[in-house]
Amino acid sequence: MEPGTQEWLDQVVETPLDTTREIIDPHHHLWPPDGALPYGVDALVADTGAGHNIVETVFIECHAAYRTGGADHLRPVGETEFVAAAADELAERFPDAAPISGIVAHADLAHDQLDDILDAHESAAGGRFRGIRDALARALEPDAHMIPGLYAEGKSADPAFRSGVARLGERGLTYDCWNFHHQITDFTDLARATPGTTMVLDHFGTPVGVGRFAGRHDQIFEQWKLDIAEVAACPNTVAKLGGLAMPDNGFGFHTAAAPPTSDELLRAQRRWYEHTIECFGPERCMFESNFPVDRFSLSYTAYWNAMQKLAAQYSDAEQDALFSGTARRVYRL
Repeated sequence: MEPGTQEWLDQVVETPLDTTREIIDPHHHLWPPDGALPYGVDALVADTGAGHNIVETVFIECHAAYRTGGADHLRPVGETEFVAAAADELAERFPDAAPISGIVAHADLAHDQLDDILDAHESAAGGRFRGIRDALARALEPDAHMIPGLYAEGKSADPAFRSGVARLGERGLTYDCWNFHHQITDFTDLARATPGTTMVLDHFGTPVGVGRFAGRHDQIFEQWKLDIAEVAACPNTVAKLGGLAMPDNGFGFHTAAAPPTSDELLRAQRRWYEHTIECFGPERCMFESNFPVDRFSLSYTAYWNAMQKLAAQYSDAEQDALFSGTARRVYRL
């Protein structure tokens, strides 16, 4: 039985714990049928409609459906066109399902025609354009990773790139960043250099658990704690809490005979969540599914059940921030 398949996921079926609390899923992807990891409207609705009260979602760029012709710097606009069409299809076919309310697109932030790129995304998004992710992720051992990133080395310090990140803030747009744990200090330096832009740290800064980092979660955690506290000291930063079930995180869920329960997920990962919430505060944190990438390791329902169990220690207002409020504010939903 292949991990990530519906048959594999169906071995562990949980009943949603709280079906009333509003949840905004601020981080999911879509790919066309011939894409890197096919996941379209029907699959998204099956997940968001599985029982929890998902009220809106935000698409995050994943290099899907780029234009195949025209100016190179505008090719990522094809992804926004694809997602906007998917959002319209979802609204028409599934009017009671959670709408795709926001799109975080891709642009080369160092490009000298950045405003033209941003204008094109704005025009294509149907009122949903919220920000840009131009990631920093660059694996130290690409062959050990399922998704190595391989963005340019030293990119975060490039004056043109930093100018682009600052331009996002001037236009009221967010900057999302995917990077690995050994690059968190790069993200922090970038946040300090661009205080007028809301900076979103995806996936806890992606603690790596493969290659030289395999079996070293305890050691990585100690330095990671310090690095996260430094990020949180930047008032323009917020954190997304999720994405720890990617195979490259090294928890091994994707190789198990059956997917984890919500309790098993928390036993393995609770400390990463609690430390980040302690540093940022619930008002600057948002839970995220990172589907379908995390679907290699667990079900949508198990993830949100785990988050509801984790969040039970916080007040109602704090839970509202974690599940919807922070995402609603950051992405202007």
